[in-house]
Amino acid sequence: MHGLAFDISHSLAGGLVLVSFMMLYQDRLTSLLNVFALHAIMLSLAVGWQALIQDAPHLYVTALIALLFKAIIIPVALRRIVYKLGIHRDIETVVGIGPTMLAGMGLVALSLALMLRVTADADALAREDLAFALSVVLLGLLFMVTRRNAVSQVIGFMSLENGLILAAAGAKGMPLVVEISVAFSVLIAFIVIGIVLFRIRERFDSVDVSQLDVSRGEQR
Repeated sequence: MHGLAFDISHSLAGGLVLVSFMMLYQDRLTSLLNVFALHAIMLSLAVGWQALIQDAPHLYVTALIALLFKAIIIPVALRRIVYKLGIHRDIETVVGIGPTMLAGMGLVALSLALMLRVTADADALAREDLAFALSVVLLGLLFMVTRRNAVSQVIGFMSLENGLILAAAGAKGMPLVVEISVAFSVLIAFIVIGIVLFRIRERFDSVDVSQLDVSRGEQR
């Protein structure tokens, strides 16, 4: 049973990293929103499995919150924002998809090498989850810095937070109140970001963040 638990946990966490790479590959906002919903579903499955093997019922609540908010409510709300702003088109990137994917593979290799080394005395299951969680966080950061569209950067931020939830689920003993607080903090941040997006669109007639540099007299 221990070997099966390890294999399933490893597969789900690895699947989350794979979906992060799928996000890096997307060049249209609508398809990116679909992949982000899949990212949240993979996170829910990974956390739900941790709840089962750790016998931690509160993690089922975390999995349900991730599924409800990140796989359904936030993608639907972002889709409505995208269509209302009229920006359902290609995503402008800072560098090409190829170099971005190569950089992503380098970050995953760095995460595995670093976390497996510094957690040598920890449980094997926790070590793997932390290594994959750090990979998801770094891929989320990479996504944010390689996209110019503000909506896609919001999605990168949300995927980054998914990595933090995966790490918290793998580390035993996190109280439920902390997880609920984090979930509501993300929801409030999403609402604020939505308001900011409308303000940027109203001010610059675009959600390309490079326009902010132009308004400050800076050119990229």
